Amino acid sequence: RRLLRRGRAMDAVKDGKDFNFPSEEEAILKHWTSVDAFHESIRRREGQPEFIFYDGPPFATGLPHYGHILAGTIKDIVTRYWAMNGRHVVRRFGWDCHGLPVEYEIDQKLNIKSKEDVMAYGLANYNEECRSIVMRYSKEWEQQITRVGRWIDFKNDYKTLDPTFMESVWWVFSQLHEKGLVYQGFKVMPFSTRCGTPLSNFEAGLNYKDVSDPAVIVSFPVEGDPHGAALVAWTTTPWTLPSNVALCVHPAFDYLTVRLKASNRIYIVAKARVGELPGSKKDKKHPDGGYEVLAEHKGAELVGKRYEPLLPYFSHLRQQENCQAFTVVSDEYVTDDSGTGIVHQAPAFGEDDYRVCLKFGVIARGGKVPCPVDDAGCYTDEVPDFKGTHVKEADKAIIAKLKASGRLVANNVCHHSYPFCWRSDTPLIYKAVPSWFVGVEQIKEQLLKCNEQTRWVPGYVQEKRFHNWLENARDWAVSRNRYWGTPIPIWASEDGSEIRVIGSIAELERLTGKEVTDIHRHFIDDLEIPSRTPGNPPLRRVEEVFDCWFESGSMPYAQQHYPFENKALFEDNFPADFIAEGLDQTRGWFYTLMVLSTALFGKPAFKNLICNGLVLAADGKKMSKRLKNYPPPTEIVDAHGADALRVYLINSPVVRAEPMRFKQEGVFAVVKDVFLPWYNAYRFMAQSAERLGADFRPDASLAASSGNPLDRWILSSLDSLVDFVRAEMEAYRLYTVVPRLLTFIEGLTNVYVRFNRRRLKGTGEGGEAEARTSVSVLFQVMLALTKIMSPFTPFFVENMYLNLSKLLPEGERLASVHFCDFPTTSGRPTDPRIESSVARMMQVITQGRLLREQHKLPVKSRPLRRMVVVHPDQGFLDDVTGVLGGYVKEELAVRDIEGCADALQYCTLSAVPDFKALGKRVGKAMRAVKEGILKLTQEQILQVEAGGTVDVEGFALGVADLQVKREFKSGAGGGAGMDAMGDGDVLVVLSLEQDESLAREGMAREVTNRAQQLRKRSGLQPSDAVDVFYVAEGEAAATLDAVVAAHADSMRSALAAPV
Repeated sequence: RRLLRRGRAMDAVKDGKDFNFPSEEEAILKHWTSVDAFHESIRRREGQPEFIFYDGPPFATGLPHYGHILAGTIKDIVTRYWAMNGRHVVRRFGWDCHGLPVEYEIDQKLNIKSKEDVMAYGLANYNEECRSIVMRYSKEWEQQITRVGRWIDFKNDYKTLDPTFMESVWWVFSQLHEKGLVYQGFKVMPFSTRCGTPLSNFEAGLNYKDVSDPAVIVSFPVEGDPHGAALVAWTTTPWTLPSNVALCVHPAFDYLTVRLKASNRIYIVAKARVGELPGSKKDKKHPDGGYEVLAEHKGAELVGKRYEPLLPYFSHLRQQENCQAFTVVSDEYVTDDSGTGIVHQAPAFGEDDYRVCLKFGVIARGGKVPCPVDDAGCYTDEVPDFKGTHVKEADKAIIAKLKASGRLVANNVCHHSYPFCWRSDTPLIYKAVPSWFVGVEQIKEQLLKCNEQTRWVPGYVQEKRFHNWLENARDWAVSRNRYWGTPIPIWASEDGSEIRVIGSIAELERLTGKEVTDIHRHFIDDLEIPSRTPGNPPLRRVEEVFDCWFESGSMPYAQQHYPFENKALFEDNFPADFIAEGLDQTRGWFYTLMVLSTALFGKPAFKNLICNGLVLAADGKKMSKRLKNYPPPTEIVDAHGADALRVYLINSPVVRAEPMRFKQEGVFAVVKDVFLPWYNAYRFMAQSAERLGADFRPDASLAASSGNPLDRWILSSLDSLVDFVRAEMEAYRLYTVVPRLLTFIEGLTNVYVRFNRRRLKGTGEGGEAEARTSVSVLFQVMLALTKIMSPFTPFFVENMYLNLSKLLPEGERLASVHFCDFPTTSGRPTDPRIESSVARMMQVITQGRLLREQHKLPVKSRPLRRMVVVHPDQGFLDDVTGVLGGYVKEELAVRDIEGCADALQYCTLSAVPDFKALGKRVGKAMRAVKEGILKLTQEQILQVEAGGTVDVEGFALGVADLQVKREFKSGAGGGAGMDAMGDGDVLVVLSLEQDESLAREGMAREVTNRAQQLRKRSGLQPSDAVDVFYVAEGEAAATLDAVVAAHADSMRSALAAPV
């Protein structure tokens, strides 16, 4: 209430050096708390159309990192924007509470290494230990997320461990079962031996590492071969060799039976891979190397040949009826670009192995598969020589055994990329396990169609990465052999012939006759459901729990306890309007959302998606707590403020799903280059308003009717900015919005305020009347900018708004800028000409400064007589020599400006292609088009600049397809003493010659500059009245007196005092 008192002028604005951004942000946080800003902003929009946003749930077992802050900032920007545009935007934080991350920490704490350890400790005890840590860092999350300015509801959050959430997950699964999309299969899957559970294919793709593994070639003597030959197979997983039951060749490849001259050994190998055999070529190790071809075969001719088992562990399979173990099979998945062209088959440890062995009768569907490895990755007693040894640790011993038996042909090392468990960071293996699957392949075409109904930013992630993933989608294994998770709601008979899929707690209570308050395993595993067949034993729940990705993919329904509650709210507002996460979720959350919504409702779960890239350390490596190669986010916020961090992150390639290297100096640069100039402009406006008296109020009509060119420019630019931001935000293209916003701020501070300083202070032409107009304009722009920027820099604009709003009529003042509507345009037509002219004027000034620097002619003391601006746009020339001429003259210290539309008078023209504009259009013809453009005559280039086209290699090219270069013709336009510089658009020509008159003007400017520096060193404010005098000594006295007398008016105007 104190802030909103009627008639109060703005508070004094402290000096920029005294404005501490982090401290001021902390004060704003307290203000938000005092007015309950976040919840009040939502209450103000109740009854208005919903904007539905889904927040992907993170784990609370670790602290937020820059990836969370980046994604959270994107979410915050978009939801704030839509709230300002009249939408009711509920924002609930979510927590992923189940799964491997939690169990892994408890396993480490309790030294649990196996299922037996869990059961010995007690399932109930184990799960309650898990429950006790899931929200360990929730307070730290809330503090840090709130501190970076994100508005989201932590009190009304959702947790995947809540019974209501879990019940909806059951409902989702039951619906999939009713649609025939659930089945139990025996499938080779990525398997984490550390966690003792299978992983989905997309989980297996999350953590690949470059590793070195043994690469061995092993011999398999062929029974009855006339040459006594042995087949040779190559593998990088020697641990799978004890389970070998077949060898696979490519049916169409050529294979040779060769005798190695050095060793006299005879092998069968792919013709293209003979060189892989040791001794097949002469070298230092094999001076007698070489080979003799004894026979040649197609792969298909080898199929059915029997060979001697490599190791004895499963040799008994040869005796089984109709079993084709230890024979040659064929399949086209075999390649000849590595290895020997023969692949050893261990069907329990390879997807292709399983498929091919099933096809050729080596194993039977539903039958036992040789799998002598337990869930901890250790050999069972089926392989007594290595029993209890982890498979990855057994490689050396297996290789030694093969060498001792004479079956080892070669032993090398292979460097390759290998999947690791994304949580335990241990190598995965592939292992056949019984699992429950969702039949994704059945709905693949629907998935592709649903993907087309969504908008992704950037689009290429959707069109390429995600589309390709969907095209190759496999059935999804949703079960995990774990403990802390949502139990799969299947009750089955012992033989699996009868199953019941439960879709609600009420249904379970009805079928079991028991009250159910929690549906974690330790509460329901003992519950039995009577069999439908009288006399049969009761059904018991299967042991597995859901993959946590299934839970997060169910969050659109489970967070609202659908369909048990909020039915109309959900159904009226599905799909969601917006989601956002990192690129890694393409195969994670984005995928599971799409699969489940397509399967359930035949539509995508979301309409719009922003996908961000990865934030890397400054050295380009992944951020690592262990390496400490990045500064903690809290340190950055404490040093530079949250707004600076937000702008730094979202004004980077990472918003286009590209990686970025995080550098602390980049955040500081945002403070220095964006916030301080912006703050100083705000402070200057406040000081200018103060000079006009406590009763000053900005006059919108005065601003709108101003004829000042920079007033017209900044107001037109503001309207153009509002239109642009609205269009791009509604297309979710933050990567175009943020640069445009920063460009506008730079123009406001470096053009409007800088060129208008005397006018704003009331010391320019027009005096106080012009000051009132210009301050009204600047106030209008500043106030609008606080609203436009509020989704992006919520703290800084709030600080300004709370002060600026004191100049508003009481009914228009709000307790927070975040309660305001997003600005609309003024309703006046924009002025593209003045916007373009000012932009080009700045190009002229930049080129003029560079030209002065090149010739060592300082602006402050070396005025010049003449400048020529060369450009074909006569409207711009009229502006730069007319209404904008005074600004250019002052900035570049030139007396006269001329415009010239005849480019050939001062320069020669050349053109190069605009590759970005032409790339898609001309395609492979680019080289020929480029050569044609380079050959264009000056007349043709002028024709294009005038709006025409030229034909180049059959393409009609216009001004948007070319970049025109202007090169100054030495001696043009007045002979010696002229030089020019251009940027490819505007050419600036300066007369560099000096005379006595210019020298005296330069002296007057230097005296003025010295006086201004003295005022600054003395700590005086611009409004402080001073007397300015000088004492001239020696021979220069008469000259100086004459200079001061001749330039008295200009010096008085600059110094606000006579000299």
